Amino acid sequence: MMKTNRTWLAALKGILIFGILLQVSCSPSNQQPQREKSSYLWFDAQANYERLSYPDSIDLYLKKASEAGFTDVVVDVKSIMGWTLYHSDYAPYMGQWKGHSRSEDYDMLGIFLDKARKYDLGVHASMNVFSGGHLEYEKGIIYKNHPEWQTMNYTPEGIKPIKKVETTYNGMLNPALPEVQDYEMKIIKEVVKKYPRLEGIVLDRMRYEGITSDFSPASKKMFEQYAGIQVKSYPEDILYWEKDQEGEAQWKRGPHFDKWLEWRASVIHDFAKRVRKEIKSINPDIVYGDYVGAWYPTYYEVGVNWASQDYDPSKDYDWATPQYQKTGYAEYLDLFMGGLYFKQVTVEEVRKMNQEEVEGRNEPGMSQKRADWYSVEGCAELANGVLKDAVPFMGSLYVQQYKGDEKQFKRAVDMAMKKTDGLMIFDAVHLINYNWWDTMEKAIKQNKE
Repeated sequence: MMKTNRTWLAALKGILIFGILLQVSCSPSNQQPQREKSSYLWFDAQANYERLSYPDSIDLYLKKASEAGFTDVVVDVKSIMGWTLYHSDYAPYMGQWKGHSRSEDYDMLGIFLDKARKYDLGVHASMNVFSGGHLEYEKGIIYKNHPEWQTMNYTPEGIKPIKKVETTYNGMLNPALPEVQDYEMKIIKEVVKKYPRLEGIVLDRMRYEGITSDFSPASKKMFEQYAGIQVKSYPEDILYWEKDQEGEAQWKRGPHFDKWLEWRASVIHDFAKRVRKEIKSINPDIVYGDYVGAWYPTYYEVGVNWASQDYDPSKDYDWATPQYQKTGYAEYLDLFMGGLYFKQVTVEEVRKMNQEEVEGRNEPGMSQKRADWYSVEGCAELANGVLKDAVPFMGSLYVQQYKGDEKQFKRAVDMAMKKTDGLMIFDAVHLINYNWWDTMEKAIKQNKE
């Protein structure tokens, strides 16, 4: 009996000591401060080409970014032309743009990494993955290097190479081609190897050009192998064109449309998974990021399912097969930048806009009502539901949408930081041109945790 009491008392004493230690460690005076929300400033390759051609200029804008409260910068190192802004063993060098030139030994990203140290800014390299041309300037790898890689688009006039499509400026490649994937993978790995001090990489345009691409014979063959079927009428069994009452051509779904969406999303899923494996084998600490538009209900049109695999879109959307859920790739990412590219900030603004449009349009079919997600607030909430906390979500804003309305821009920043895990601003050129640095500073600092 005496032994039993001593054992019990010793146990009680241990519990009491543990409780005291736990209380001390959890008291406010001993809590570690939460890390502030990250904020990223993007530097586009073309828009900032001249100003980023000088080390002093890079230093100036890193200083401004730091003073405004940004924690990180994102720097384009592979443009939409498919040209790199560093010396690559695989891709052409972007040594000239709009009359301004750079020597091939000009190491822009190296300068960013050197200068960013004193401002305590993380540097992420961004790459336009499946893009190979700027159609307005007729420049890029689809013009001189690899025209056979350009996507084939199904238009109302028939199937055309992207170079001959007038409704876009972006000369996209066919993501499904193994040779395209291998080529892009070499460039991504090259950047990770060449710049071990990078905080991370951010992939952009890891997608198809749109719903009308790619309709090449190669894509037909790969789809048939994936689906285990033979498409008798191609491309009409996937998608076809039909004129509406006004005589405008509208695309319609064919019998294999939903399975086609699933296959395209699987192409991007598999590549995203491969990227993670390859870059982590080089640098396990590199942050793997991706930029996409956060408007999930229509983003299937570019062949991308950025959702968590815990989310089943077939329960919400009639274009998603039950197997579409498996193409989600959020879990492979360390960082998700989702575009909240809307002038309207709140759901209430969208509803008010819809009411005004309905009041001004009395003819049948003329209403242009928009869903709640056509706003920064609504789109962020929708994306959160799709991501299911699989990856940190940086609410991303396109500054040019707020041109002339600094107050609305500030409200958008507030909303993005309130509803998501952080902020990405596209692009630095707009903050520079509008001189909104003070507004940016106030917005970021007011929204720190």
